[in-house]
Amino acid sequence: MTITPNSGTGPGSITPDGSPVEFYTLLKPEGEAELIAQVVPIGGTVLEIGAGVGRVTHRLVELGFEVVAVDESAEMLAHIQGARTVHARAQDLRLDRRFDAVTLASQLVNTDAAGDLLAAAARHLKPGGALLIQWMPAERHDAWRPGQGRTKDGLTIELADVREVSPGLFHATMRYRHGEDEWTQSFSSRRLTDEQLEAELAEAGLRLVRFLNEERTWVLAVL
Repeated sequence: MTITPNSGTGPGSITPDGSPVEFYTLLKPEGEAELIAQVVPIGGTVLEIGAGVGRVTHRLVELGFEVVAVDESAEMLAHIQGARTVHARAQDLRLDRRFDAVTLASQLVNTDAAGDLLAAAARHLKPGGALLIQWMPAERHDAWRPGQGRTKDGLTIELADVREVSPGLFHATMRYRHGEDEWTQSFSSRRLTDEQLEAELAEAGLRLVRFLNEERTWVLAVL
């Protein structure tokens, strides 16, 4: 069976990248905002690239940050409250301001658009500001196996299929379940080593500072 990246199935709207909007409204924050608060003073400005339905946005607002949420899906942005929203492709984003922090979550740096996304993040970051990146480290990529997943808060998230279609490039399909509802989301993901990540950051004029959690899935970078 061929996996078609940027496609999805299931009830409700499906975004251009295959994300099922209705499913994402069910997800709860998992400490991302608190991680950001460790490196950015409360009250600071945050540009959230790929904000989706506001799962992290709303918690950032609760903590006292001023947030601008960007997403290419109007259906996703319609769920966000308490923050300015910008409907745009992040790669094309050119706001007339810079921010104390920029976030790039959802392993977007593992996609083919990483270079353009990092450039967009860099041009909106204040000198001395923080870029927080969620990525898929190489060792976690290597551990991918169909059937892996978890169930939490009534939601099941499972890796339904994964295939290496060329060296370092994977196509994968996730399956999500909640009650009687089921969705799939297919995507492509590049296996990046630490050195490759640092090189891509350098291309955008950025420097890796440190990993922010034990799992090494969150990275702090600066200009």
